[in-house]
This record gives sequence, structure tokens and C-alpha cells, in this order.
Amino acid sequence: MEGASDGFEVVTSEGSGAEQSPASSQGKAVGKAGDLAEESLLPEPAGTAQSEKSWDQQSPQNSVLPKNTANGTETASMIEDSQTLRKIGPVFNETVQTENQKHFSGKVIQQNYHMPYVITVRVQRGSHSFQEVDVKIERPTYNKPFLGGFRNISTGVEFHNAGSQTKSKKRPDKGIQLFCKETQTIVEKNKQQQTRNTTSTQMTKIGLYVSNMTDKLITPGKYFTAEEYHKRRLEAVIVLQKYFRRWHAINLVQNLKEQKRLRLAREAQEELQKKREKEEKLRREYEKKLNPKTKEDFELLYHDLELWMQEETERINRTLTGAERKAALCALLEEETQLIACIGMHKLDANLENQQKAIMHFLRKCAQPRRWKAFDGKITEMDTQSTLRGKELLEIYCSITTKDIPKDERISVLLTVKCTVKEHECKLTQELVALIDREIDLISREVKECNLEGLRKRISTLFLQYIKIPEFNPEAAGLLKVPQDPLKLYKRVYFCHSCENYLASTEFPIPANSRTIGRCRSCYRLDNEARQREAYLKYRLILEDLRKSEVDYQDDSKIIFLVQLADMQYLIENIWNCQSALSGSSDLYDLVMVRWDKQHEWSPWNTILLTKEEADAHLKLCNLEKTYEAPFIYKMEQKHIRAKNYFAQIPVMSSFLHRSNNQANANSYKKHSSSKLKK
Repeated sequence: MEGASDGFEVVTSEGSGAEQSPASSQGKAVGKAGDLAEESLLPEPAGTAQSEKSWDQQSPQNSVLPKNTANGTETASMIEDSQTLRKIGPVFNETVQTENQKHFSGKVIQQNYHMPYVITVRVQRGSHSFQEVDVKIERPTYNKPFLGGFRNISTGVEFHNAGSQTKSKKRPDKGIQLFCKETQTIVEKNKQQQTRNTTSTQMTKIGLYVSNMTDKLITPGKYFTAEEYHKRRLEAVIVLQKYFRRWHAINLVQNLKEQKRLRLAREAQEELQKKREKEEKLRREYEKKLNPKTKEDFELLYHDLELWMQEETERINRTLTGAERKAALCALLEEETQLIACIGMHKLDANLENQQKAIMHFLRKCAQPRRWKAFDGKITEMDTQSTLRGKELLEIYCSITTKDIPKDERISVLLTVKCTVKEHECKLTQELVALIDREIDLISREVKECNLEGLRKRISTLFLQYIKIPEFNPEAAGLLKVPQDPLKLYKRVYFCHSCENYLASTEFPIPANSRTIGRCRSCYRLDNEARQREAYLKYRLILEDLRKSEVDYQDDSKIIFLVQLADMQYLIENIWNCQSALSGSSDLYDLVMVRWDKQHEWSPWNTILLTKEEADAHLKLCNLEKTYEAPFIYKMEQKHIRAKNYFAQIPVMSSFLHRSNNQANANSYKKHSSSKLKK
């Protein structure tokens, strides 16, 4: 190209397969060499897109002007200055190349060009040194907006500004929702309309006939005035209202019938449930009397015995006189003695059974592993050295108390016990080892098992004492009633003047009005069985239910935990007469005590005795004065005053009583002041 004349040399290439556009508008160049990022990129001379070296190195698919004739390159003759490329007429997919850069700018005319994935850029490193860098073209995944450019009129190729070839800069998020212009303005659209066109109607006239076969004869109808129109509308509305009201009345009646049916079914279900609960309660009570096991069961037995004695005595006094009456009373007394002896035998059996259950409960507690609840609700268990020791002792005790086992197994169990207790030398273990040796010797002599029962019982009793010693079983230290520290024991021990025993403070029932320590619980129970024979189970159930309900309020109630069983019995029998304040029901199993005013804590002067259903309805009330009548409220206030007078004698209750009086005075002052303001 250096020795070329002023003309042009045309080079055509058919089927070269290289397609490129002058300036890519759909890609972004990213340099692979990081150290050359800051150096300037030198543009190629006019008429060329790459250096000669780059032409030789590129493949035919990426070359702009292929130099070889591999793809069918043809070189034409020189073009005169007066001729143009348009006159020569290059066809589609041909390449035109210039050799004179002075008269022609060297632009390459191409069609259907697409930017390749990798291009080569020549970078100047020094004054006379250059370096070629491969640049990867990134294809965008979005339609970039048009930010300006120009279009070649002759070829129709569009050249976009450089700003459209780079990723758009994202605006920082300010935390405020922004809207574009389109959502803030009305949507406009163009709609074509046709203006009115004045037309005329052709009629029949002289010299013109127009057929009237398709004409219609229209006659005016009856004229409606405005009053008639509105009247007709009103009549139609009335008809619609009639049908709607009929439909609404039918639905209302059906809903009322359905509600009535559901209410009757619910009431029947509740009645049936009450009947079942009452039958179940009577069955459990009968079962307790038939097979008594607890102290409450024996209280019920003695209470029924006393009721039977009173009925029989009343019948004998009413029907018999003189010697016959005395003989009948003596026979009744003898029968009562037999019944008391029978109850005593049941009590002994129940005590033995309860004692064995208490021993097994104690041993299982010693063998129980440590348990705690994790954050996810799962229970985690961990066995410690002391709990493993407790498990071992539990298994040995169960084996030693098992009856009717073969002699070999019995001897093996005894040897295990002997090895276990030999670890600790003391008087108890020595005696236990001696008894074990004696039983083994008797078994070897084939002594009958009935003659060994006493010896085996002594062995099991001594082994139980061994288990209860904290030095041999560390888990027993926290389960024994007697504390290990004698100082703590001295502070909590009191003397019972009735049985003349020193007992813990928990063994003494202390009523709220007592000032000194009286008899212990066992003495009270023995006196009740011998004289009064009263059953406190019903009062105990009412007191337990009341304490549970007060705990659910979570308002730091204290008075209910000061009230004892005797105080509750006095409150129910003497103040509320063992019946409901509303319905008069006297079934103590169905009665509960609740707060009279639920805004204040329970106290003997803020309570009411009701059935369970009445109590649920009473606790839902917000204003007692509007719900209950004045005579009923006055009756309740009188009962509360009687309770105050009784419990005011108790020193502990006096402080709560003064506080409740202050609250009552404050409430009355607020009501009085509010009534004045209304006036």
C-alpha cells in the first residue's frame, strides 16, 4: 500500500463469514490485563481496525479484512479519481478496501456485521513500543435505553453514544418509594372521531317513486306524567320490600329455631354430663368406702358410721321404752364396736400398703436422673454418680423383697447385699452381714420358708435403713424429712401436749384464730374418729379449688393461704349455711367460693358461695349494682360484716381488714364525687 497511486484498489471477499458493525452498540469492552487499565488506548489509523500483526494472528471468523485468499478474495483494477464506489456497485457480503488514505478516509463499508466475543486492542507502552490486549465483550441481558447518537443515511446503520454501551448507574436507596412520571400523570391516547354529517331523506314526489314497503308506522303511546311515573316506581319498590321482608323473616325464624335447637341440645348435653359426673362421684365415693386407702376415705367411713348411729339411736328412742330400749342401745353399741374393729383392720392393711408405696416412691426418687427442659421444649436427662448408686440400691431392694424365688437366686441376692454393705464398716452393716450369714446357713439346712419370714423382714428393714443414710446413698439427703443439721431441727420442733411427742411444725394444724400451738394432726384425727366423726373432704375440696383460682389471678393474693380448713368450715356452715346464695343448693360437692368483687383479692368479707355454673356467670359481670337487686346486695353485705367481725379477732387478719376498709372508703368517696359532678 505504500507504493499505490492516487487511485483505489478494490478487494472483494465472498462468503468470508466475518460479520461486524462499525461501532458495537450492544456490548461492553472489559480489559483482561489489570496492569494496563490505567494506560491510554490508541485508536487505529484511518481505514484500519487493527494492526498488521493482529490481522495475521486473528482467525478468519474474527478478522475484519482478511488478507489471505482462503475465502475467495479477488483484487480488481485501480479506480480513477472521477469514479465512485456507487458506480462500481459492490454487491452484498463484499469487502471494499482502500490503499490511499489521503483521498479516502479509509472507512470500511460492511453489512450485517455482529460484534465478536473477543477483540484485540493495540496499547502503546512507550514511545516506540506497543502491546496487543485481548478484550472480552460482555453481552447485556437487558434492553439499554437510547441516550442519543446518529444514523448513517446511506447505509441505515445507527451509532449510539458511548453512555448506552455501559451499565447504568444505580441510584442509592433512600428508603422512600419513588414513582416515575408515567404513574404521576394521566395516560394520554389519541382517538379518531368523525364529525356530524348532515343528510337528507328522499321522499316521493312528482316524477319520483320511492317504495314504502319497508316503512314502519309508529303511533304514540300513553303519556305518563311525573307523578304517575314516581307512583309506579313506589309501587314496584313496595313489592320488592314485601318479598325481601318475607325472605328476611323466614331466615330469621329459621335462625331462631336453629339457635333454640342448639341451645336445647346443649342444655340436654350439660344435664347428661352433670348426671354422669354425679354418678361417677357417687361411684368413686362408694369405692372409697368399700376399699378405703387414704385418711379421707376413713373419715368418710367414720362419718357414715356416726350418721347411722344417730339414725338408729333416734329410731330406738322413738319406738322403744324401758328395758327394751336399753337392750337395743346395748346391741347397737356392740354392733358399733364390731364395725369400728373392722374399720381398724382395714386401716392396718391400708397403712402397710401405703408404707410400702412410700418406700418405693422414695427409692425411685433416689434413682431418678437429673432432668431439665431445653430451649426447644425437649426434656434432657442425665445420670450422675449418686443417681446410679440409687438405681443399684433400688434393684437390690426389689430383689431382696421378692417372694417365692428359688433358693439359688435367693442366696445370690443375699451375697450381692453382703458385698454391697461390706464397703462401709459400721454397727448397722455388721448386724446386716450377720443376719445374711444366718439366713444362708438356714437355707443350706433346708429350713422351711415360713420359718424364715421374720429373719427376711429384719434383713429388708435393716437394708432400708442402710439406704436412708446419706453417707451410703447421697440422693437420700434431700428427701429425708429430718434435716441433717440439728440446729434447723430445733427451730422447727414443737411439743404436742396431747400425745406428748416432739413433732415438726408441719404436723400441727394452726387455725387462723389460734394464738398457741395446740394438738398435732394425728391427735385431732383420733379425737374426730372417737367423738365428732366429721368428714372434712368437702371443705378441703372447696379450699383447694379456691386457692387454685386465686393463683390464676396473679395479683399476689395472701389471705387465702392464711385461711385453714377449720376457718373454711366455719365460713361455710355458720355464715353461708352450707347453701348457694342464689339458688339455695346444698350439695357441697357442687359449690365453690369465688370473689364477690373480682377487682379485689379474695377475703372472707369479699366472697360468695355459689354453684359452679352460677360462679362462672358471676365472674363475667362488670357492674354488680346493675345486675343484682338492692335487697340481695344488702344481704351479701350483712354476711360480709359477720365475717369481718369473726376474723377481726385474728391478729394477722387485722392488717388486711384495715386495708380493705380504706379501699372501701376510697371507692365510696369516688362514687359520691362522681354523683355530685353529674348533678
